[in-house]
Amino acid sequence: MIIAAMLGGVNRKDQLLAALVAVIWGFNFVVIDWGMGEVPPLLFLAARFLAVIVPAVFLLDPPPVPWRTVAAVGVFMSLGQFGFLYVAMDAGMPPGLAGLVLQAQVVLTILLATVVLRERPTGPQTIGVVLGAAGLVVVGLGRGGHVPLVALGLCLMGALMWAIGNVVSRASGATGGLALTVWSALVVPIPLIALSMVLDGPGALADGVAAFGWKAAVSTLYTAGLASLVGYGIFNGLLSRNTSASVVPWIMLVPPVAIGSAWALLGEVPSTGELIGGAVLVVGVLVAQRRTSGRKVSDPTPCTPDLPLPGSPALPAPAVP
Repeated sequence: MIIAAMLGGVNRKDQLLAALVAVIWGFNFVVIDWGMGEVPPLLFLAARFLAVIVPAVFLLDPPPVPWRTVAAVGVFMSLGQFGFLYVAMDAGMPPGLAGLVLQAQVVLTILLATVVLRERPTGPQTIGVVLGAAGLVVVGLGRGGHVPLVALGLCLMGALMWAIGNVVSRASGATGGLALTVWSALVVPIPLIALSMVLDGPGALADGVAAFGWKAAVSTLYTAGLASLVGYGIFNGLLSRNTSASVVPWIMLVPPVAIGSAWALLGEVPSTGELIGGAVLVVGVLVAQRRTSGRKVSDPTPCTPDLPLPGSPALPAPAVP
């Protein structure tokens, strides 16, 4: 009864969809770590997005938004986020901790949406985000060890890219989340392959292609089919019909899922700090979804670059680099 009373930020169907996305993305880190092997990280990521594009791009109509918006979502949410993430992991960021640090996007998204989209978070959403951030810190401290500052900075840049992509997706008002995911992926593979050639060298690229075995193929099918097509298709759809502050806190559930799946499948037993921090994360998400009396936060008026939120000044179109 208490939990049911707290889950009022979005409708029940969207709550279940958001939770499903968190589970898919949390398990994703284990799958990536299992399948990458000797394949260079950026080449491995390029294969993922090639699998996202083909054949789906031939089956789906382009999303009903300007092409610059489609490109911006691809540049920030896919190329920027995952490019920085994979390079950070290659620079020494542990997969589990990377999944944790990446959730800084929750706070960054709500802050950016407040400034750019004039979406003011409710009191419970603010408290929930603070609790979630505290949980992230507790989990991070509970893991112990040292992480290279460069790797940490790269991972935080990935979180910032994800946050910008969230706001661009929300501002577009696109209702076809799957179409936006697929068509925005067109801007991803070629830059990734070019970066891999620069960072890893043509020889390493050729060796990576030769090392692309069945584990890499199964991992790519999961990351492309479930994490990208299903996960981001649902997530972009949620952002199109709910405020950013009512959707992104659910993604704080990703680290506990990642830790739990690594525990079950890889034998990585979490510390007491990780368990406590994961529990605080869950509480933060539940609090963030609590309905504020007299204020409806679900089913908001969609915000597009040419249609400001009620009572807000006109917003410029999202800038595309």
